[in-house]
Amino acid sequence: MATIAQESLPPTDQAFRVETHGIDHIPVSERWARPRDVGAMWAGASIQVEYFIYGAVLMTFGLDFAQAVSLILIGNLSYFLLGLASLQAPQTGTTVFATNRASYGPNGSRLISLFNWVTQIGFEVEGLILIVGAALVLQAKAGFAGGDPAKVIFVLVAVAIQGVLPFLGHATILKTLRALVVPFLVMFAIMLGFAIPHATTHGVAHPADWQTYMEGLAFVIVLSGLGWCENGNDYTRYCPPDTSKAGIVGWVFLGTAVPEILIMLLGASVGTFFVKVGTSANAFLPFIHQSYFPAWFVYVFLVLAIAQLFAINSLDLYSSGVTLQALGAPIRRNQAVLLDCVLAGTVTMVAIFNTSFNTYLKDFVDLVIVWIAPWFGVFIVDWWMRRSRYVPAELQRTDRGGLYYRTGGVFWPAIIAQLVGMFAAIESLAATFHLPHWLNLVTYHTADKDGFGADFSVFLGIGVAALVYLALAWRSVRRQADAQDRLLAAATPD
Repeated sequence: MATIAQESLPPTDQAFRVETHGIDHIPVSERWARPRDVGAMWAGASIQVEYFIYGAVLMTFGLDFAQAVSLILIGNLSYFLLGLASLQAPQTGTTVFATNRASYGPNGSRLISLFNWVTQIGFEVEGLILIVGAALVLQAKAGFAGGDPAKVIFVLVAVAIQGVLPFLGHATILKTLRALVVPFLVMFAIMLGFAIPHATTHGVAHPADWQTYMEGLAFVIVLSGLGWCENGNDYTRYCPPDTSKAGIVGWVFLGTAVPEILIMLLGASVGTFFVKVGTSANAFLPFIHQSYFPAWFVYVFLVLAIAQLFAINSLDLYSSGVTLQALGAPIRRNQAVLLDCVLAGTVTMVAIFNTSFNTYLKDFVDLVIVWIAPWFGVFIVDWWMRRSRYVPAELQRTDRGGLYYRTGGVFWPAIIAQLVGMFAAIESLAATFHLPHWLNLVTYHTADKDGFGADFSVFLGIGVAALVYLALAWRSVRRQADAQDRLLAAATPD
């Protein structure tokens, strides 16, 4: 794969130097990235241990192996959504939630930015829980018993380390994740060799019912493409405006869906015989006493898993930092990273003493679906109605004179569509926590004899919000699209 020389990168975005840009507009003269660079970064983020664990957790739903395979294949098609949600930044030159000001208004977008900021911290906590879990298993295998003090120390050390890459910024993250592709491909290939003799397609006597299948589909979609959509443009804003849209979608899909399908299939196959990986409070704990993998491989696996988890957390921290800026926090991007590290570390400290990873993951997925599915529907429909373009300078404005300011800085059709879409998502959510029947009617009325209903939250969340926004905003947004065209025609290239 071709690489770009360090000296050819703009001084504002060089590997292992602090990036100076946040949500501000990236001048065309500093746009150095190509679709293949973005795809390589996503590949480094996808060939990693979290997806292995997701595959193992999927087998705990009561699915047979054939059902799990079909869910992994279908669910990962959602990476096309990530590709679509990465197409705006080459034209706007800014991040997701600066662009989001056009559809929700600069003040209305703060609400969605808050949802995303909390979500990114949640994903950071997930990564930290796994890092600490892997460190505790390494400690146990080395013959030490640190107990609760060791958990605290590991959390503090992990928080300090995980902030390094996102503090430095975009080019550093891209370079590091790209470098991790090969060692992890080798590690998972070796694991596959050890797993094949033990894997079985007969771990469950009967296929799960369709209600359970739909719940599994929602689980895979959110933890694959849909769950990254709110980050997509953060990593394509260094692409020039004339970058091929098909190239971006293609490279993003190639770098994400293909490796994740393979890694999740490996996790699911391991989950057919090594069930405790998907059910344990610490997903790595079963590796202490097991006979499936040699001891030397377990050490290598855990050490590499920790390194990869730090790298993947860097994406969440980076995006949470620029999202905090979009919220209106008067701090630089790297300062926001430090603040998020402290918050994620605090939540992790609580989580590792109070819940299991499996429970945390399923509860978290439910909460993410409720807001992100409607947001994606509004965001993509708005972009389409604007003929796939915005006015970059106006996205940076949050004052009353800005093109996108609307009424009090809020575009109410988008807020209404978001709330209606969230209600639709909740009504059709097969939640791990109890919801009253009146707030969960679709799931309640599709329940099987054991009381478990189907999950249509992703589809209704996106679809209802998109249709409501289309109906409420069509005339207004199309008029504004005409105004955009006039401003863009009069603007001079930066």
